[in-house]
Amino acid sequence: MGLTSRPLEYVTIATAVVCVALTAWLWPRFAGRGARAWLGRLGSLAVTQGAMVAALALTVNAHFQFYGSWDELLGRGDEAPAALSDVPGGGAGAGGASGALVEPAPPQGLDRVHGLPAGPPERTGKVESVRILGRRSQVAGPAYVSLPPQYFQRQYARQRFPVIVAISGYPGGSFLLAQHLRVPQTAGDLIRRGTVQPAVIVMVRPTIAPPRDTQCVDVPGGPRAETYFAKDLPEALTRHYRIGHDPSAWGVLGYSSGGTCALQLAMRHPRVYSAAAALSPDYRVVNDPTTGDLFGGGPAGERRMREHDLMWRLRNLPRPEVSVLVASSRRGESNYGATRSFLAAVRPPMRAESIILDQGSHNFRTWRRELPAALRWMSGQLSFPQDVVRR
Repeated sequence: MGLTSRPLEYVTIATAVVCVALTAWLWPRFAGRGARAWLGRLGSLAVTQGAMVAALALTVNAHFQFYGSWDELLGRGDEAPAALSDVPGGGAGAGGASGALVEPAPPQGLDRVHGLPAGPPERTGKVESVRILGRRSQVAGPAYVSLPPQYFQRQYARQRFPVIVAISGYPGGSFLLAQHLRVPQTAGDLIRRGTVQPAVIVMVRPTIAPPRDTQCVDVPGGPRAETYFAKDLPEALTRHYRIGHDPSAWGVLGYSSGGTCALQLAMRHPRVYSAAAALSPDYRVVNDPTTGDLFGGGPAGERRMREHDLMWRLRNLPRPEVSVLVASSRRGESNYGATRSFLAAVRPPMRAESIILDQGSHNFRTWRRELPAALRWMSGQLSFPQDVVRR
């Protein structure tokens, strides 16, 4: 049974209930003072507590999709694809271009997301579950791709679209962006109202080697997450979908660690992403128990760590020509002081704006309040591509 399957969830819950009932029924038999009674009490408590913790953990994971499979939980899988090669022509996928680096995938939880488009795609749009293959990083990352209704309409048949790469926090993935942050549902509503321009939204997670948190960093001798997001992902998407090639059509959005990634990617790769919206981000990447050593040792490792400190970059390096939006709360968010310092350090040609709530915690309720404004801001930053698909 799969890690997020309902049968496994129901079996573990039933097992926990049975263990509680058996403990209550057998407890009088363990009322003595001997070793057997003590071992019986300790054993029944251990088994019951273990069953309850397993049921709770599996239920929470199924709800939030922190880990989508046993391989992810145990740190296996996501190895290099068996074959990755350039296909100059290739068959036409959803975007009418080579689909060599974008593959259809099982639902990956998409079938459990509420409120997705239902109906003809030219009226409601469509959300696809795919795997995006990285030629350089040699990984295959799961993703959802939200295509607006205009993508399927005849008058837009040769038109390219802006693209927003949406990155979840750690350890979540595309499921959290769709189910709890409600990115495709919110964007679809804003597109229907005409308050944002139609865009392709690609929903991904920030790690390429779960359960390790790779923080969108190229680890020396390890996973090349930055390469994946800054080179492989744009290459694969532009081959498969009708999206713009110029940085002015590309933005990146994220919350929590995904927001940190969004800022890092835009400021470090302004020729790929021209805009970044970050909800509750950190402004530097550091090592912690979930990341392991991201930078390596010695002077080179110290240099790499400094270069992933955005305040250090603003003080010591030329400021990139990008636009950023950062969101925080005066009360309830630990990054409020750092956010003010970051905004104060921004100078032209870089541009920065902010969403500052009076109160809001580090959770989806806060991020859902900020998301519509962030999407409207992003729509105002991205240029609708003028180039068309040539036939």
